[in-house]
Amino acid sequence: MLIAATFLALLVTGGKAVPAGEPLFRAYLLLVAYLYFALAWVRTGQTLGLKAWRLRVERRDGARLTWGDTLRRFLAGGLALLPLGLGLLWVLVDRERLAWHDRLSATRVVRLPPPSTRRRR
Repeated sequence: MLIAATFLALLVTGGKAVPAGEPLFRAYLLLVAYLYFALAWVRTGQTLGLKAWRLRVERRDGARLTWGDTLRRFLAGGLALLPLGLGLLWVLVDRERLAWHDRLSATRVVRLPPPSTRRRR
C-alpha cells in the first residue's frame, strides 16, 4: 500500500526521488496508512491481517467503529509505540488484555469463532 502510494508520488514528481525526511511526503504516507486502517475498521472491523487471524476491532459496546473512533485508535496507537512498544506489550499485564490504544479509544480486539467445518449439501 505504501509502495503504491510512493509510486503515485513519483508520478507527481516526474519520477524524481522525494528528498529523505520530506515532511509533506511523510504526512502523505501517514494519511495513506490511516485511511487503510480506518476504511477497514469502519467497514468490517478487520484489516487483511486481522482477517487472517480471525480477529476484529470493535467498540467496547460491540458496535462497529466510527470515523472518530478510528482517528482516536490510530493516534493512540502511535503513542503506544513511542516508549519502545510498551503500550502494545501492556496486553500481557492488563486484566482485560487491552493495549493502551484500546483503552484510550474505548475499543477492543475480539477473537472470532472458527469458520464452520460442516459441509453444505
